[in-house]
Amino acid sequence: MSSKKSLVSITDYGKEDILRILHLAQKFDQNPNRRYLEGKVCATLFFEPSTRTRLSFETAINRLGGKVIGFSDAATTSSSKGETLKDTIAMVSNYADLIIMRHFLEGAARYASEISDVPIINAGDGANQHPTQTMLDLYSIYKTQGTLDNLTINIVGDLKYGRTVHSLIIGMSHFNPTFNFVAPDELKLPEIYKTFCDEHAIKYTEHSDFTEEVINQCDILYMTRVQRERFTDLMEYEKVKNVYILRKSMIAHSKQNMKILHPLPRVNEIQQDVDDSPKAYYFQQAKNGMYAREAVICDVLNINVE
Repeated sequence: MSSKKSLVSITDYGKEDILRILHLAQKFDQNPNRRYLEGKVCATLFFEPSTRTRLSFETAINRLGGKVIGFSDAATTSSSKGETLKDTIAMVSNYADLIIMRHFLEGAARYASEISDVPIINAGDGANQHPTQTMLDLYSIYKTQGTLDNLTINIVGDLKYGRTVHSLIIGMSHFNPTFNFVAPDELKLPEIYKTFCDEHAIKYTEHSDFTEEVINQCDILYMTRVQRERFTDLMEYEKVKNVYILRKSMIAHSKQNMKILHPLPRVNEIQQDVDDSPKAYYFQQAKNGMYAREAVICDVLNINVE
């Protein structure tokens, strides 16, 4: 096995790695069209549907001059005939210089990285990890705040199942954040992440009410979808579904530098009238995904970016 670098989990990156990727993303932000992947083939294997992640990876590869092979629907592949993931990865790593993979099973990307001859980038494995989303989130925070250090971050909505939330907590842990976790009882942050915060001396508070008082303290307001399918009791869902909706009036007294992030897609948790506020940053955040993914691709392939 060659000394290949994969990105499977945000835990694969230390503080120095994160800062290196952000520095690279900044270069691509200034000029996204660079031919570093000329002559290279990248495979995108999406065993689970995705619009934003897949398109932003494919755009990143195209802007870097590479070629994309792969699939966006596993039903059209040999896995629908019963081919194992091991065989699919072994076969595709014969054809491609890099594999970008999304899978519905937690741990699938780690497994793939152990059997592949080429680097694997995890584009999401179940409710587990989505490390390139974390990198674009960190880049968006860095770009809007000028630093990652000592920030107060409110994370609102589905803190139990949201893999973007779990990865963000780990990614920010190097930079002395303060977290305010806002969630209904059913979707509270799992104990394992609170223990993680305690072990890393990260300050946090928990709230079940989404109030202006909490919003006014933060530098970053990170909204997520409260997913109906996560509730065992639909009455409970009906009770909370409108509690976690951000309206424009709620940010009237927020900090000047405050920015609103959302991993998207949104349903109704951010009202449309928030979109024209200078504090709304979620569409630029999605655009930053392309720069962050260009950076990660070049990093795992050991490409030196001028």
